[in-house]
Amino acid sequence: MNKRRGKKGQLNMSFGMIFSIILVIAFLGVGFYAIKKFIGFQETIQVENFMRDFQQDVDKVWKSAQVSQVLTYPLPTKISSVCFTNDDFQNLRFTSTEIINGKLIEHLDIASIIAKENPYCITNTNGKVSITLLKEYGETLVRVGR
Repeated sequence: MNKRRGKKGQLNMSFGMIFSIILVIAFLGVGFYAIKKFIGFQETIQVENFMRDFQQDVDKVWKSAQVSQVLTYPLPTKISSVCFTNDDFQNLRFTSTEIINGKLIEHLDIASIIAKENPYCITNTNGKVSITLLKEYGETLVRVGR
């Protein structure tokens, strides 16, 4: 009888170990999924912050008499460029492997921005995009340059 008890104890221990391993794998899977989602939220927030900050900077330049300044904005590296196009609903778009909604930026002189290139794109380099905002004395709208 003693021999049987020893074997039964080993069998129960192996089920306990298998159950523990399954739980560890499940917790790791949930943890990796949560981290991936948080990184996705971070990228979404970064794009939203870019659009908000860019609109605010365009508004500041638009209210000024004469300005020429280069501004650098952080963007996720999945976005390859920021493009300006003649569209009534969203004149700012992103080129990316994923679909990212653009935005209608007010007070931009789109006709002069896309005069030579349509769409006029500015490349995202290492997670940063540098945009030059221009407004000469007497102009009513803001131009964008590289």
